[in-house]
This record gives sequence, structure tokens and C-alpha cells, in this order.
Amino acid sequence: MTELLGLFADASLWVAVLRIATPLMFGTLGVLLCERAGVLNLGIEGIMVAGAFAGWLAVYLGAGLWTGVAVAAAVGVALGLLHGLLTVVLGLSQHVSGLGLTLLATSLASYAYRVSFPTVDRPPTITPFAPMSGLPVPILAEQTPLTLLALLLVPATAWLLLRTPLGLALRAVGENPSAVDGQGLSVTGLRLGAVAAGSALMAVGGAFLTLSAFNAFYFNMVNGRGWVCVALVVFASWRPGKALLGALLFAAFDALQLRLQQAPVAGVTLPYQLYLMLPYLLSILALVLMSRRAAVPQALMKPWRRGER
Repeated sequence: MTELLGLFADASLWVAVLRIATPLMFGTLGVLLCERAGVLNLGIEGIMVAGAFAGWLAVYLGAGLWTGVAVAAAVGVALGLLHGLLTVVLGLSQHVSGLGLTLLATSLASYAYRVSFPTVDRPPTITPFAPMSGLPVPILAEQTPLTLLALLLVPATAWLLLRTPLGLALRAVGENPSAVDGQGLSVTGLRLGAVAAGSALMAVGGAFLTLSAFNAFYFNMVNGRGWVCVALVVFASWRPGKALLGALLFAAFDALQLRLQQAPVAGVTLPYQLYLMLPYLLSILALVLMSRRAAVPQALMKPWRRGER
């Protein structure tokens, strides 16, 4: 037990927690925006892969790091609008469209990589974001600017959703789109905007992996983080503050299992697969406990057409 408490007292653990949580924060906020407006976006996994590749490729070709982030966000917007066209405008199944988008975006990123680098044996590298060593908070001083951006976006998203007329309209369109239409607002426009903005955040979460966490693009580097973000939104009951808590909780479990593999507690060595399962098992338990009280947006996954009930 003393050894376990010593792990939690290690500042490097919490540095790793923030680093692991950053793409989850971007992705969870993106999913939250989409679902608050009534649109389930299961394309997040593919959008994160496409954002990771597009941002990295832009920087590799000579663009600045922030330009790479902008390119990733633009790719996310384009993919989000495609999903919105299929689900909001045409009213197709949000499940099928999202899964298809994941397959499409992942395949396009893989194809573009193969075409761009047909002969390389290992992924080319770039110079990623550097840590913000000038900050007075030691844990934040070890992070890159994208982590600080993700942390700032949490209260910004909460303010937008809970304190602004636009946020009220977005929440209303996810609960009762007919009432929003009755006020003269565009249900289609609000939903498309939410999906585009949410998808941009998802893509930036993917770009964090190639522009901050690593310095190259690898296949399967997103590694299911998109699906974790979808679950974290349910855990958070569609609230930005709780979404941050959920991302940090999952990241803490993940960082802890990495250290338990390197230094087993009480000298007990377990198969590494058990340690890999730990963050997912604990997250499922937390999800089950928290989701019982979750208030699902009433119009989530329900296509809307004027005049239909």
C-alpha cells in the first residue's frame, strides 16, 4: 500500500495524466457539442485519425505547428459537415453514418500516407510543440500549449452552453427541435454548426498525438480513444466540467497501469494484459455507476423534419 501511495505522490504521474487526458478532453468536448444538439457522431475515431495525419503532414511540408492544428481542425469540419449532410439534412441513420465516416476517414488517412511516403521504412518526424517551461505551475510547465488550450476550452464550452443565447439554442435543439423552429431559428443550421465545431475539436485531439505527444504519424495511434470519448460523455451526463473529470479519471487509470507494469506493487508481477485492462475495467465501473443519473438529450439520434411529429 505504501508503494501505491508513493506512485500517487510522484509528480511525474500527474504530468503523464494531463498528457494522456488532453486528446480525451478535445474529443469528449467535441462529442458533447454534437450530442447536445441531438446528433450522435460515431465518426470520432476516424476524424481523430484524419486530424492526426493532416496536421502532421502540413507541418512536415513546412507549415507552422499552429497552422498544422488549423489544418487538422479544417479537416474535422469537412468530415463533420459530411456527417451532418447525411444525418441532419438527409435524415439517415446516425449510427451507420458515423461508423461509415470512421471507416472512410481512417482509410483515406492510410491511403494518403502510403501515397505520400511509398518508400520509407519508418515514419518521418517533425519538431513538435515544446513544453511551456516558463509557467509557474510545475505540472503545467511540463505540458505543451495544446494541453493548456484543452483545459481552457472546458470552462469556455460550459460558458457557451449554459450562459449564452447560442448555447441555449443548441441545448434546446437537442431537446425539442420543433420548439426551436417555432422561435424562427434554423434547426438544421444549429445542428450542422454543432457537428462541424465538435468534429473540429475531435480532429485537434487527434492532431495533439502527432504534434505534441509524438513527432510522427503511426497507424493505430488513436487506439480507441474516440470510443472512450463517446463513453465519457455519458459518464459526464453531457456536462463539460464532469467531462474533464472523466478524462482525467481515465487518464489516471492509464498512467497508473503503465507504472504498475514497470514497478509492481508488493513485488507481485501480473501478466501485462491485466494492467492494460485496468483503465477500461475501472472506467466501465465508473460509467455504470454514473450513467444511471444521466439525463440524455431527448432528441438525440432523432431526425427532424419540419411538420413531422
